[in-house]
Amino acid sequence: MSAAPGWYPDPGGQPGLFRYWDGRAWSATTTANPYVGPPSAGASALGPRTQASTGPLPAGAESGPRSTQALPAARRRRPIGWILAAVAALVAIVVLVSLAVRGLSGVFAGPIAGDPQANPTGIVCPSPPSQTPSPIPDTGGDRVVSGHLSYPRLAAPFSAPAPDSRTPFGRDVRSQTAEVETSSDGETSWVAAVLIARLLAGDGFYGPQQGAAVVAECVIGKFYGDNPVGREDLRNEATKVDGHDAWIIEMHLTFDISGIKTKGEAATIVVVDTGAADGEAGLFYSSIPDTSPQFTRPAEDALEGLQVN
Repeated sequence: MSAAPGWYPDPGGQPGLFRYWDGRAWSATTTANPYVGPPSAGASALGPRTQASTGPLPAGAESGPRSTQALPAARRRRPIGWILAAVAALVAIVVLVSLAVRGLSGVFAGPIAGDPQANPTGIVCPSPPSQTPSPIPDTGGDRVVSGHLSYPRLAAPFSAPAPDSRTPFGRDVRSQTAEVETSSDGETSWVAAVLIARLLAGDGFYGPQQGAAVVAECVIGKFYGDNPVGREDLRNEATKVDGHDAWIIEMHLTFDISGIKTKGEAATIVVVDTGAADGEAGLFYSSIPDTSPQFTRPAEDALEGLQVN
């Protein structure tokens, strides 16, 4: 990707949000106001960069930022000068408001440079889709496939592969679960889970490391509701999957959810650069509750058996 640094419509598809391209990688932060300066130092990527982005620019993105010239300062003791300056300022405000409205409505198609006055938001996780995903036919094969990634299908008591709309940034999610417990009121179930997915955001514009980091943050926010979750990273490093570059995060999570005996679980996230021409990456995720260690080996077998198709 060759384009001048600046704010562009979020490649991850977040409506009304803009992500900063610094000439090498997309920022981890987003903003609703594309007329601010670049993110503060250290906020342009999640962790050290491991590779430059190769993802395409959104259609219509301009090749360089627009620039503005500062108005000369008004001279003292010249009332007419103050009046003209006030009028000019008012016109500038009207223009900026108009441009901001256009940008937020999706019309804006390029970066604009300006004073760094706003505070971009932190990691933004997508909301679950408003519609239930279409069921994915289970072919009954010996491998579970999503996009360019697959793993050996797990036997019972794991379920047949099924979609899961909660998975952050995931498309065509295939999830196998094994029930661990259900709360006494029957409202909450807890399961061991293994899944794979194609990445929606984190594939073309995040490298494996940045993708794994943002998915890890969003998993905690999506899978555990409003309950506080403690996190201890046991492994956070580069790895290889079937000869392809990947990043793995192994973490132990702790929580206290009403009606559930399980208070912790081991979670593994792997983002794989599948080498696809369209920049698509693969996501592997597993979570094994502390109360069901018998499911640890099947999850490890799935991880060890990952293949890039």
